[in-house]
Amino acid sequence: MDGPRRKRLKRQADSIIIHFDKDCFYASVFEAETPSLRSRPLAVQQKQIVVTCNYEARRRGLHKLQLIKEAKRICPDVVIVLGEDLTRFRNASKELFALLRSYSWNARCERLGFDEVWMDVTDVIDYNYAILNPNDLTNSFFCLSKNDPEAGFPIDASTVTGSTYPATSTDSTGALSDSLRLRLHLASHLAAHLRGKLESEKGYTCTVGISTNKLLSKLVGNLHKPNGQTTLLPSYTSEDGDDAVTSFIDGHEVGKIPGIGFKLAQKIRAHVLQRPVDFDAGLVYGGTKENVLVGDVRKYPGMGAEALEQILGGPGTPHGIGAKIWGLLNGCDDTEVGQAREVPKQISIEDSYTRLDSLDEVIKELRMLAKSLLRRMHADLLEADEDVRTPEDDVDSAAIAPKRWQAFPKTIRLSTRPRPPQNADGRRNRSFARISRSAPMPNFVFNFKESVDALSERLVTETLVPLFRKLHPEKSGWNLSLVNVAATNMVDAASEKAGVGRDIGKMFKRQDDVLKQWRVEEPSDTVGGSEDVPTPSQEDNFATHDRWESEDEDMLDDESYRCEECGAVMPLFAMGAHARWHQN
Repeated sequence: MDGPRRKRLKRQADSIIIHFDKDCFYASVFEAETPSLRSRPLAVQQKQIVVTCNYEARRRGLHKLQLIKEAKRICPDVVIVLGEDLTRFRNASKELFALLRSYSWNARCERLGFDEVWMDVTDVIDYNYAILNPNDLTNSFFCLSKNDPEAGFPIDASTVTGSTYPATSTDSTGALSDSLRLRLHLASHLAAHLRGKLESEKGYTCTVGISTNKLLSKLVGNLHKPNGQTTLLPSYTSEDGDDAVTSFIDGHEVGKIPGIGFKLAQKIRAHVLQRPVDFDAGLVYGGTKENVLVGDVRKYPGMGAEALEQILGGPGTPHGIGAKIWGLLNGCDDTEVGQAREVPKQISIEDSYTRLDSLDEVIKELRMLAKSLLRRMHADLLEADEDVRTPEDDVDSAAIAPKRWQAFPKTIRLSTRPRPPQNADGRRNRSFARISRSAPMPNFVFNFKESVDALSERLVTETLVPLFRKLHPEKSGWNLSLVNVAATNMVDAASEKAGVGRDIGKMFKRQDDVLKQWRVEEPSDTVGGSEDVPTPSQEDNFATHDRWESEDEDMLDDESYRCEECGAVMPLFAMGAHARWHQN
């Protein structure tokens, strides 16, 4: 048995992963707003391109990355809706993610884009597996809470809900695989329950895949679209490679494997075919005209991790790329499902262009991108300050003071994608390469006293234009097809329950509330500073806030007291005895 399959055998019972892919998400958001659109061909437009369309439109011959004029020619009655503003998609995605996350025990719930979510449900499945009655699997009950035995739903644990791969499975790998099979049965019932919740409570359908790692769960879910679910059943390993995972993944085109991008796939195809591979020079991405299956690659003479390292290696390629890709081709993926986050890891805004070649046009686009970035930061990174009660405020006004930052991006990054020059025959080489420059995020963007328009203008003038001049020092001659502005290097702000450290300001406010009944306060004309914007010293120490907690800090709650004479902190019940100690 080769290395990847031994690895898969070792880890096959460790994790149970469910992958949710919301069906035609962008179109579904419009359908949720206007239910009458569900039965009509619907396409979402950005620029002059169909970025996505619903299944009714796909049945009529429409597809992603199609020109709008071509879509109208093929399907004259198509309904075109503008999808330039991503706010509605972002809000819907957050809402659906929150529902799924509410069913997670370990908070391992990771979102990819707007429409995909992975859940590591290993702990939920193991708990339910442990309480199963093996003598009566047909009358089982799936518990959704360890603390409430009535929270859950009845199931037949002897069967799988939804489709399976293979459709009929024979298993000869013993007790380990029997345990895995039953745990996958349980996961299929949980997935079906969550799919039902998404549809009944939110009105969205989704396609689901269930397996033991992120790669396999994503791929197996694609077998039955839309609104279906598929479980990849054992056996997962065998000495001769004749197992469910190998036969399943061998049938995929190599470029369809997540983690293998266009350039890597082209190099692999060219090596297997022993010649350059032709591709369709489409409007945006195109596609290969020649398919090379994973099975063709794995069975190619001499193929392995070392061979792939030689094929794929080169300047800019990380060391070990061969072993990583060889593992993916064998269905191995050790990537863990990430912890659910209150705030995103980064916020990125971009736009593409047919031609962008003057500084005036670039500055105009940077203003639009900067304004969108700041609005996104306000939407995703601000939370209501519970200490202040005011009506809901407009993010553009200074009245937003009752909000506080949940996190601070410490870096701003500007990326562009220059269009390659024309060749002698008038054609351009295919390139998706981006170039980037970064700078510290200026503190003024966190200020609530200025409008978004004013802040975005400062951001463009003081930060983005200088970054652009570093990226493109030549004054003319460049032509850009894409510009991206991103807030990165996110650092969680101090908070009472989460984040890096506790909110020291609120801690002392609570202390003052406790002590004010004994303290004589004199009027003061002192004006305090603002906690809205981190000072440079605070920024430097964000990474060490987790060291702030101390034994004394745990006592600074609503039942604590600090002696004004000696500074000792104690519970309120000890206050009298401590005062008598001072008197003695």
